[in-house]
Amino acid sequence: MSKYRTKNIDRTAEVLKALGHPNRLRIFSRLVGCCEKGVTYDSCNGLCPCVGELGKDLDIAASTLSHHVNELRRAGLIHMERKGQKIECWVDKKVLEDISGFFAELNN
Repeated sequence: MSKYRTKNIDRTAEVLKALGHPNRLRIFSRLVGCCEKGVTYDSCNGLCPCVGELGKDLDIAASTLSHHVNELRRAGLIHMERKGQKIECWVDKKVLEDISGFFAELNN
């Protein structure tokens, strides 16, 4: 196994570990496809939510939501940026491409 592939496996394991909790997977799923940097959230039209709105209807405490969001950020799955009183977050599309590429490579 090449060094590149080992590094890729280590990185993919870190990402999958972050997604291994049901609430983190739910939060991440909400962000995928709807949120890119610079897109602002409007709860009426479903664009990119700020951190406080991600936990809506998940039935988790704000501190737990914060923990899950920080785990996703630490794993490089999402990015966050403060805009006034709100913290916007978005998915790093490169990570999705990397994960997809990893599994595609396993198939070859």
